Amino acid sequence: MTTVLKPLKKGVAYHGNRLLRHIESDMRDIVEHNFNLVVHMFSHNDWDRHKSIMKEIICMTEQEGLEVWIDNWGLGGPPGDKSHFLSYYPDSHQVYSNGKIDPVRVCLNSPDYRRFTREWVDAVRDIGGKFIFWDEPHLAGEEMVNGRPAVWTCSCERCRRLFEERYGKRMPSGLTHEAEEFRIWTVADYFREATAYSTGKGMGNGVCVMLGDEFGVNLESIESVANIDTLQNIGSDPYWYGYESTDPYEFVYKAARKNLEISNRYNKDHNIWIQGFAVPAGREEEIISAADAAYDAGARNILVWGYRGAESNDYRAQQPDLTWKVIGDAMYRITDRDRNRRRELSRDAVKRLD
Repeated sequence: MTTVLKPLKKGVAYHGNRLLRHIESDMRDIVEHNFNLVVHMFSHNDWDRHKSIMKEIICMTEQEGLEVWIDNWGLGGPPGDKSHFLSYYPDSHQVYSNGKIDPVRVCLNSPDYRRFTREWVDAVRDIGGKFIFWDEPHLAGEEMVNGRPAVWTCSCERCRRLFEERYGKRMPSGLTHEAEEFRIWTVADYFREATAYSTGKGMGNGVCVMLGDEFGVNLESIESVANIDTLQNIGSDPYWYGYESTDPYEFVYKAARKNLEISNRYNKDHNIWIQGFAVPAGREEEIISAADAAYDAGARNILVWGYRGAESNDYRAQQPDLTWKVIGDAMYRITDRDRNRRRELSRDAVKRLD
């Protein structure tokens, strides 16, 4: 019996430019650096100011043979932009358990925000989007104690009321098991509704979760999101720069293996992200090890944040040109390995016929 291998998808995040004359050359540059997928941001600002331009950008990207995922960048706040939605609905802020209002993050239980999300999904469909990448959904946490936030969201009046309806008691100020469970339920319930709506519009859905314990949903608690039928792809971003004495291969391999175990358990596809931003000078080669680790762990949807070492951002690589060169080398390396693997399997199949 012939072994069927999944296609190798190699993606890169692209944002910071809406000038069409640069898009054409940048997409060709992405192809030349051995990618076959681009994750395009579609922020609130893009929706307001660049909607027709984004439609052209998607078309130009696909004309280069690149698959496109659309990122909900900053729609509800970080990661990404601060949420512009809150300018229109100031009663939809996340609120911390100590009563402090988060100035930039949206409460996922806000019915206004859920309606706003549906309108954004409609806009994604209008610009030609086929797959939505829900980027790092989370609730905020602060003042970490033994890996858990002592101060957390969301504890707004709306969430307090929902908590009391679910548990028959007032929401605690501490992060009890029930409070933690409620945070996870909040994220899952939002995505159950959002992805059901986008599926109804003919689009696929993927999500990427962060690894830290302060975010409400991560790989430790992803099961509540993983069992959503209208979510096809579950990923994570094991970014290693910033951790002292961290071996990039080991760090990425372990996280990717864990991600794949969860994805396979729920019969989902996956996405594993390689860090190509905030790369210290002299450490660019670690990107090669990280991409190898993801591939060795079994990942076949491997993506990099972001284009040219994210040089349009303050968190860019210190040496963007060299970083981009190494990123391209990393993608070529796993492409070549994948081609060799396919050739070996084909040869073995032919030998069995003799």
